[in-house]
Amino acid sequence: MDANSFILKIVAAEYVRDMILRLTFNDGCIKICDFAPLATKGVCTKLRNLDYFKNFKLDPFSVDWNNEIGFAPEYLYEIGQAA
Repeated sequence: MDANSFILKIVAAEYVRDMILRLTFNDGCIKICDFAPLATKGVCTKLRNLDYFKNFKLDPFSVDWNNEIGFAPEYLYEIGQAA
């Protein structure tokens, strides 16, 4: 596979605490992502409700909340801290 055709995906996600998830990407990297800074505007404010936040699912590429909120895996990879 050509490196330019690699599609980054989240293959596992685990709730850590507060608004933090541990994300495993298909390149083997594990990142810790804090979603609190992202939950300040618009529909993303729903993430402040921890019951809603904990009710995430994985879609074919990333983390999804009720088909309402999702973030590109590349963005989460960039903002995440190495685990």
